[in-house]
Parts: sequence; C-alpha cells; structure tokens
Amino acid sequence: MSGRAQSRATPAAGGVLWRQDGGRVLVAVVHRPRYEDWTLPKGKLHPGESALLAAVREVREETGAEVEIGRRLPSVEYPFGDAIKRVSYWAMRYRGGEHAAGDEVDRLRWATVAEATQQLSYPVDRGVLADFARLPSATRTLLLLRHAKAGKRSGYAGDDRLRPLEKAGWRQAREAVPVLAAFDPQRVLAADRVRCEQTVQPLADHLGLHVLSAPTLSDDAYHQDPEAGLATVRQALEQPGTTVVCSQGEAIPAMLGQLGVPGPEYPARKGSMWALSIADRGVIAADYYPRPSA
Repeated sequence: MSGRAQSRATPAAGGVLWRQDGGRVLVAVVHRPRYEDWTLPKGKLHPGESALLAAVREVREETGAEVEIGRRLPSVEYPFGDAIKRVSYWAMRYRGGEHAAGDEVDRLRWATVAEATQQLSYPVDRGVLADFARLPSATRTLLLLRHAKAGKRSGYAGDDRLRPLEKAGWRQAREAVPVLAAFDPQRVLAADRVRCEQTVQPLADHLGLHVLSAPTLSDDAYHQDPEAGLATVRQALEQPGTTVVCSQGEAIPAMLGQLGVPGPEYPARKGSMWALSIADRGVIAADYYPRPSA
C-alpha cells in the first residue's frame, strides 16, 4: 500500500455478534439498503474513540444488542472510494436487546456460520467469520492488568507496598473503565499493593463489585511461590465469565508463561492489559492492549 493510501486510511470497527440457540452457535448479519448488501455490523470511529469501544457502539447502533467482548479477530483492509478502510473486529457475545429497522440497517438475520458465510456479500467478511469459527465461541476471559503509573520506587520514602497511584495513574485507571467493563467482569482481584488496588477501584465502583485481595499475585509473592499464585488464577478461571486481575510487571509475564501463552516475550507496560480467552483446553487466544483506554 502506498504511503498516501496509508495516510488516508479510515479506521472502523465492528464485531461478530453471536449467541447460542440450543446446541447451535448463531451469528448476526445485517442488511444495508443503501448498498443492497449483507455484512457484519461495523462503522467508523468517532474522533478520539478507541477501536474497541467504537466496535461496541456500532454493533449496538446497528443491531440493538448489548454485548460482552471476547477475543480480538483479524483486522481487514479494503478500498473505500479513493482511500482505504481499515476495520478492527472482535467476537461479541449477545447479552440482550432488540433490533429496530433503520435507514442504515433495515434487516438483521441470525444464522449459522455456514448460512452466514453464504449470505455475506464480501470475501473479507467471510474471512473474519472463518477466523471466529475456528476456535470455540463460548469462553471465559481473564484480564491481566498491570497497575497504572505510581511514580518511582526511589522517590517514595515509605513502605513500597503502600505506594499509591500518581495523578496520571488515577487518570489511566478511570479512562480504562469503559474498555474493561465491555468484557462484563464478574470478579475483580488485586495484588496486595495499594497501587494495584487503586488501579481497579474505579472499575469495581462502576460495576458495584468489591476488589478482592490476592496476596499471592504480587511480584514478591509470585517469585517466592509461583504455584500458589497460579492456583489463585486457576481458581478464578473455574468460574464462568470474566475475571480482572491487577498485578505487577514481573508477575504478569510469569503467569502468562505458566498459562501457556506463546512467548518468548510478554510486554507488560504500566496500565496495559492482556485479555486471555479460556476454553476447556486452556488459553486459546491472548490479546495484548498496550493502553486499554486507547
């Protein structure tokens, strides 16, 4: 692609919206009367909007659905006028809502993957749907979040366990709430460090949950007894839905390695997040978000 085309790329986002119907997985395809086509729900980002939140908003606007975010699906690019459209996709579990016909989308059809593949108008959509179908759809999610900015250890005179977030860290924690909430967490855990607890407190307040203390998940505790830390994580993963764990920059890479996430490197910058999709056979997808609020 030329530099000119790249500079004019239009960012968009959407999702493979799915639900279970008995033993079948059904996905949503939408009809756009303006183009007379069938496609996956998607749309352009608003200025300053993150791709993930744009995907949630566009799917809600086009289908009426409230969703739970799952794993990241392939992004696609295709010509759009004399420029390029770049679309990011996520798997999205349907949680409720009803479609209302409008000017942009007048029909929605729930179909099996095979039926939807036949009905979709564009090869790029069929490719995204094929990637969705290659892995189990019903998964549990583990969000491994490194604490937000808390200043330098050398600049804090007290017990390092009590070192709080700095102003920028509190801003990171607040800005991450909508993205974290899009995964529909049922549990919020934090290592017993004030900066970890504070990082997830805005999320817990938003969800009406308590932050559960997880002393085995601090850097020091994990180095001393990694099996105890991993047992804490695995206990959370035995429960359905999504668990958020806030920990530190050495424990998180160690957890990822022990959970079988392909390495060799596991970035974990402050305020970043790993979203792990878990099925019966273990971790089936691992998505890194350098800044969840971006």
